[in-house]
Amino acid sequence: MKQFLSFIQKEFYHIFRDKRTMLIILVMPIVQILLFGYAITTEIKSVPIAIFDQSRDEVTTKIGAHLAASEYFELYKMIDSQSEAESLFKQGKVKMVIVFPPQYASSPDAEVQLLADATDPNEATQLTSYATVVIQQERAQLIVDSGISPVTHLLYNPTMKGAYNFVPGVMGLILILICALMTSVGIVKEKEMGTMEILLVSPMKPVYIILAKAIPYLLLSIVNVATILFLSYFLLGVPIAGSLTLLVAVSILYALVSLCLGLLISTIADTQQAAMLISAMVLMLPVILLSGMMFPIENMPDILQWISNIVPAKWYIIAVKDIMIKGLGAGAILKEVGILLFMVVFLVILSVKRFKIRL
Repeated sequence: MKQFLSFIQKEFYHIFRDKRTMLIILVMPIVQILLFGYAITTEIKSVPIAIFDQSRDEVTTKIGAHLAASEYFELYKMIDSQSEAESLFKQGKVKMVIVFPPQYASSPDAEVQLLADATDPNEATQLTSYATVVIQQERAQLIVDSGISPVTHLLYNPTMKGAYNFVPGVMGLILILICALMTSVGIVKEKEMGTMEILLVSPMKPVYIILAKAIPYLLLSIVNVATILFLSYFLLGVPIAGSLTLLVAVSILYALVSLCLGLLISTIADTQQAAMLISAMVLMLPVILLSGMMFPIENMPDILQWISNIVPAKWYIIAVKDIMIKGLGAGAILKEVGILLFMVVFLVILSVKRFKIRL
């Protein structure tokens, strides 16, 4: 055990001595949280709109005022014709025009026309959805209707913050990059420099040598999880509704999966460049594209939905959302935890079989 702890200490010395590695490990989570929290976001805020009000009654005036006061929209101007709306669209001055028909308040079946710039289909869909909700709420409050008026409540994320979705995704991306990428590069680096032969002929068993190289990255990953949670809670306002202990335990399990992936990559790659390329192609891109971090998996073709099942980040992100956002307990994430545990066992067996004791 003393020799094992000495090997772990040696690995910490290697990590702390390399300033670039420390920069990647400790600064990357902060940069990504800031990017996804403020720069790379799908939230709609202060989008310029125009209103063509042909009714000009109390109801349309209040609806227009409410839209202008919303954080989602910014009233560019009131217009007087459809041709003016087309001109504003062509000039790129507005993203949406709201058209109220004549005698809107007195007609129970009156329809509001929403004209949106669909050059960005996702943005246009969000704009029309937000405007529809605002208009329906205002009309329900201002007009007495004998029918049933639906009342919409958004559970778990009432303010529709994009950070609620990105924080679990960033956690999954950071952990798999640091644990898998850094572990694989670290082991392959030893092979390239010839120091792996010295380690393998030492009294330590090969399995303990590999563990000694992986444990420092596991501990640093826990530090990264704490950093991400701290920034997301105090800076982005993302709540931790469930058990913090359960969240950390699931993160450690996912970090173990990532470490096993890094070990497997190190048995395949012979150079650091090859290890980095494999990690980027096999780990980073699937996490971003097929884990539900950026795009809903339900909207993907069936073949991609099947492929997404072998991406560990998908199950980790689902579990983190259930714990952080929904406040659920361990019973709700048994499926996700079971899949991650299976991945750990499978990857360990595969990596041990492929690991070469003799170089």
